[in-house]
Amino acid sequence: MVSAGDPLFIPVEFILFAATLLGVALFHARTLAVALSGLAAIAAYKIAFTGFKAGPGFMGFAGHLQNEWVILTNLFCLLTGFALLSRHFEDSKVPAILPKYLPHDWKGGFVLLLMVFVLSSFLDNIAAALIGGAVAHTVFRGKVHIGYLAAIVAASNAGGSGSVVGDTTTTMMWIDGVDPVDVLHAYVGAAVAIVVFGIPASIQQQKHAPIMRHEPAGTRIDWARMGIVAFILAVAMAVNVFVNLEHPDASDSFPFIGVAVWLAVILSAPVRAPKWRLLPDAIRGTIFLLSLVTCASMMPVEKLPEASWQTAFGLGFVSAGFDNIPLTALALRQGGYDWGVLAYCVGFGGSMIWFGSSAGVALSNMYPEARSAGRWLLHGWHVVLGYVAGFVVLMAVMGWDPHPPHKAGRGAAVPAGKVTAVCRIVCCFQAASKPT
Repeated sequence: MVSAGDPLFIPVEFILFAATLLGVALFHARTLAVALSGLAAIAAYKIAFTGFKAGPGFMGFAGHLQNEWVILTNLFCLLTGFALLSRHFEDSKVPAILPKYLPHDWKGGFVLLLMVFVLSSFLDNIAAALIGGAVAHTVFRGKVHIGYLAAIVAASNAGGSGSVVGDTTTTMMWIDGVDPVDVLHAYVGAAVAIVVFGIPASIQQQKHAPIMRHEPAGTRIDWARMGIVAFILAVAMAVNVFVNLEHPDASDSFPFIGVAVWLAVILSAPVRAPKWRLLPDAIRGTIFLLSLVTCASMMPVEKLPEASWQTAFGLGFVSAGFDNIPLTALALRQGGYDWGVLAYCVGFGGSMIWFGSSAGVALSNMYPEARSAGRWLLHGWHVVLGYVAGFVVLMAVMGWDPHPPHKAGRGAAVPAGKVTAVCRIVCCFQAASKPT
């Protein structure tokens, strides 16, 4: 019998989480029910048997949720708020005039992906993905190929990977004390990746539904809606930068960014009312993501393998199914990573499956047909290829230059313990890269 001390032992929580992810992949028409069922099963098991870091039983579960409420609330507010923002942007008619300026073949789709990439470098990657989805819906007349949807998500995640204001994981690094310059070289890999996945995706889309050649007659820009979009984004960026620079410790105690986005939405409503009818679908998609994030936060991951480029590379694949927020938190506590390489891996890796990143879940609310892991992998094969190619070039150009723990004693603070199931997945990449 395999016991908890056996190296082959896999905690029950991981088995339940794996079953949940498999259910999401197979029953894509019932993703919310599967995710909530998995959350209930994992929570019930831990309440009854193992307890939480905050304590045993129901009180331990309540304490765990108290520790996670800021991240969960921020994600809820951002996903729902940006869903309304993206419709403001589409209704402004700005996407309708873009055919006048975009190339009239597959290169038009590629330029659009580059736009998403650039937007994500200074906006939240959720907002960049939704804006890209809104533009695609217009210029491709609502017929967007699932491979191109995967590319939009990948472009938003790649664009945010080298910026501390572009992705949740890089913002976490900034808050924890990592110098913003130390993640910047993630763009070496990201720039290669977008070329590798962007060109095939754009050709896919052009064959599926060609880009509009001319703007619709009589198109007029609603500048009030564009002003609202600019206002909401400006508030989000300003609060993000101010909190992280002036009060970094406060960012863990209150969901400032998410609340700021919703205040901006409410304050701008008298000028142009949002499409409130979009909220039910957005809320369902958001609850789905929060269920998976909460499941991931309850996994008994004691420590990661030794910091190395192999570990970072493996974490990219793991983050496609296992939320990258707790993985990033563990890596920060461990220290000793090349933060730019890690930012590329955990930031971009989630693009390989639609539920692997918050941007993917947000875009699937706009395009429900994207909620199929099989179709996403089949038609979005170029995202996986882009991840590998970008990593290879990043290592060839920049190499692996690990930074010492950026907080005194941080490296020694990693608790000893067994290497859990997630860590063994990463170890497979380490073993495969070593000469025999």
